[in-house]
Amino acid sequence: MKTIVRAWVGAVSLAVAAGCGSTADNSSDGGTGGNSASSSSSSGGSTSSSSGGASSSSSGTSPTSDSGAGSSSSGSPGASSSSSSSGVGSSGSGSSSSGAKTDAGAGSSGSADAGLDATTNRPDTGAPAHDASVDVSPPPNDCPTTSTTGTFSATDDGTHITVTTGAGLVYSVTDDNASIDSMVWNGTQLNDAAKQSQIASGVAGTATLQMLSGGTISLVTVNCGTLIQYMASRQRENTIYMATFVTAEPSVGELRWINRLKGNLLTGVPPQSNNTGSTGNVESTDVFGYADGHTTSKYYGNQQAKDLAIRGVTGAGVGVFMSYGSRESSSGGPFFRDIQNQSSTAADSELYNYMNSGHNQTQAVRTGVLYGPYADSFTTGCTPAIPDFGWVSILNMQGYVAAAGRGSVAGAAITGMDGVHTYMVGFDNPTAQYWTAVDPSTGAFDASGMKPGTYAMSVYKGELAVFGGTANVTAGATTSMGTIALTADPSAAQAIWRIGDWDGTPLEFNNGASLASMHPSDVRMNNWNMGTFTVGTSAASAFPAVQFRGDNTPTTIHFNLTAAQVAAHTVKIGITSAYAGGRPVVAIGSFTSAAPAASTQPDSRSVTIGTYRGDNLTYTYNVPASAFVAGANTMTITVASGSADLGTWLSANWAYDAVELE
Repeated sequence: MKTIVRAWVGAVSLAVAAGCGSTADNSSDGGTGGNSASSSSSSGGSTSSSSGGASSSSSGTSPTSDSGAGSSSSGSPGASSSSSSSGVGSSGSGSSSSGAKTDAGAGSSGSADAGLDATTNRPDTGAPAHDASVDVSPPPNDCPTTSTTGTFSATDDGTHITVTTGAGLVYSVTDDNASIDSMVWNGTQLNDAAKQSQIASGVAGTATLQMLSGGTISLVTVNCGTLIQYMASRQRENTIYMATFVTAEPSVGELRWINRLKGNLLTGVPPQSNNTGSTGNVESTDVFGYADGHTTSKYYGNQQAKDLAIRGVTGAGVGVFMSYGSRESSSGGPFFRDIQNQSSTAADSELYNYMNSGHNQTQAVRTGVLYGPYADSFTTGCTPAIPDFGWVSILNMQGYVAAAGRGSVAGAAITGMDGVHTYMVGFDNPTAQYWTAVDPSTGAFDASGMKPGTYAMSVYKGELAVFGGTANVTAGATTSMGTIALTADPSAAQAIWRIGDWDGTPLEFNNGASLASMHPSDVRMNNWNMGTFTVGTSAASAFPAVQFRGDNTPTTIHFNLTAAQVAAHTVKIGITSAYAGGRPVVAIGSFTSAAPAASTQPDSRSVTIGTYRGDNLTYTYNVPASAFVAGANTMTITVASGSADLGTWLSANWAYDAVELE
């Protein structure tokens, strides 16, 4: 199956070199995740190794941390690994068996986007559908971004470079930083009067203008030494094509393009990030509450990187759309989410392309690479087709790798897939990341358009890595991986009972499908404390997606054993993220485990900012036979952490993947 590769989003903060500092920051974004926790290990218990790429370190207020383990690591995204509390390790891979999953993972898995990402009728662009919450327009072929008449020009008056596309769009780039301070569409000023649209928060540099292809293409290059911002337009096309080359992270600590548009004009926005009418903050300065109890934030309603294609904001006779383009230089993997919108009619309507950040990133930032291309397109309100980026090869941008300099990786088959989950293959190294879908019937895959190099390769079942290897990519060639046998799926292990599904997500659990769309305190959430979970009777939807020390601790599980089953057993608890060093302590009968070491996770908020996607990890506990009885047994799970809780929802916590007794 031939699949156009999508590339990943993310990462951490690095100091910027002198001479390339940010200008005055008029962003309302607030930068990194904030209220972050630095986790560490404590003595005894189950120790586990994390699996999810290089965890990033972001700025924010850190609670008192446990002593020991820090928050920076490296590895392949998503694999689940563990070691046992009694020293007997278990990889979680296990052999094939028919062990009963007595709660059968009951309950609806739902969609983490809670109503987003509906499929639309559009030409095959090799990219997924955009957000239907702002797209009620005809198919893209009925939404032109070009004109057959009009005069194209670009001029530099010493303070601004002004581009007139000849099709209704006129925009101005400041000569001294990578910012646009005017976007006039069909005679209407769309850019916010008080704030510029810009890379990072505006980066000081020098802008130059070139006219190419006989004066039919304008190229603005803003060079500040460690960052080069490119902005290009073609004659009679209402699209601004952009790309960003960096050798160091901007001083704001994240890399993003932000369009700051007039909020009173562009009111057709995703509801999850529309803060109009808020009664104030419910967390930090970036999560908002309302009189009716619902919540909004720029962190909510965002798509996973694998689904990024095109999203926009609209108003009467106007639409501005971001095409996210290549994600190969970003970080965080196919399942990472970052900010796409923030809106208020009393302020601006913000439309973002986040390329890396400290928002629970699980990989390090990539430097010395070109981010993009990506693009802003302007319409009368309909959703345009994703623009053709192939032509930008003529722009001679630093770090650009043409198609001829790229290669492919293909697999004939993947064996051991369960026929239920979606599978994906991901690749990453210090300079790039890619992913591609797996044919559900044959297991074949084909990842094209990759830069040459050696990559860590992972096969994902859902969001859990169940195979790891390497792939070498050569320009102009296809590397064959042959047939891959999956060997690290924890579902293959025989279990007496299992709660949930080993897929790297908490989506089947209580409130799991709502985490990406609202704050845990939101009135639309179910009660987080659902009471005792009874194996064989309770549905997975009655088990908590997240365990908070400040709210729904302990988690209590009732289960029955036969006399023949009274023996030593292993308890496994899989998590997908953790905050403030939260980790599980297990008690069954006379047995109480020691507190295991904290997992290595990004130094950021997680489930309160719309994501359960951290580093997958499995805790393993060896429980002696003396803890069990024939008949009714009870297991309780409590939270260990040496970090101070900052509130009910910013208390030590983790998101569950699955719990089982083997």
